[in-house]
Amino acid sequence: MSAAAPELSLVIPLYRSSGSVATLVQRLAALEPGEPWEVVFVDDGSPDDTAERMRQALPGSRLTALLIRHSRNFGEHQAVLTGYRHARGRYVVNLDDDLQNPPEEALRLWRHARAHHLDVVYGDYRQKCHAGWRNLGSAFANRTAQWLLDLPERFYLSSFRCVTGTMARQAASYAGPYPYIDGLLSQLTLSIGILEVHHDNRVVGESTYNLRRLIRLWLTIFTSFSLMPLRLATLLGAALALLGLAVLAWLLVGVLLHGTEVAGWLSVISAICLFGGLQSLLIGVLGEYLGRIFLTVSGKPQSFLRSLDHFEAP
Repeated sequence: MSAAAPELSLVIPLYRSSGSVATLVQRLAALEPGEPWEVVFVDDGSPDDTAERMRQALPGSRLTALLIRHSRNFGEHQAVLTGYRHARGRYVVNLDDDLQNPPEEALRLWRHARAHHLDVVYGDYRQKCHAGWRNLGSAFANRTAQWLLDLPERFYLSSFRCVTGTMARQAASYAGPYPYIDGLLSQLTLSIGILEVHHDNRVVGESTYNLRRLIRLWLTIFTSFSLMPLRLATLLGAALALLGLAVLAWLLVGVLLHGTEVAGWLSVISAICLFGGLQSLLIGVLGEYLGRIFLTVSGKPQSFLRSLDHFEAP
């Protein structure tokens, strides 16, 4: 690739994208940023022929591009960070491979960030073209992140974002196995803006983003960038201890005033189940933190590259 750093880099993770590669490259080639730019594709271990189709499509296009292949599927955030590490632009926009994030809107994000001197700009969808359960799950994850990361409520943390190259490369310096890009960016800057953008239907196929991946995202938000769950566990434990003391005092007063009474079996079993369940939940929270610390210390890789292919615009 040319030695001069471009003004803009587009980072696009690929997974099972065989059917959309041709349209994606065609739409990208039609863009006119008016400045030097590049595209960084990251094939996140696709089991189909996504990489082969991309190698066929890029030489005939007018794109300056880099095609990176992961050795296996590591996840969306890991793929984006890989793209950040190899992007050379002064601004970096990451977008989906299914064209639900129109490439033309990526240019709007970039120009908005540059005009307003913002470190990060999130695309706020006018209307999301996702399944209802995913919209609800994403809304919950978004609210959780805003609460734990202490971000303003007006920000919608979408995966369609523009960041300065400096912020992208600083975020990419994180080497832990459980990255959350919005958490990394929130620790680096509060110069963040939003821009209303279109969200289109998928070009082909169905989304591979399932409930399991959404739950994994929730766990990463909860345990990787905040101590709030541990503090809540402490507060909950203190509240239950005070409740236990209050009940004990009430029982002692009752015995002194009215004599010994036989407690009901149902109330005893209910209390055991309640407190046993809460203890198991709190132990699980601690276990999740300890497990992630163990995997991080033991060197679980965030990603591993199989190959890099460079393509120069004619």
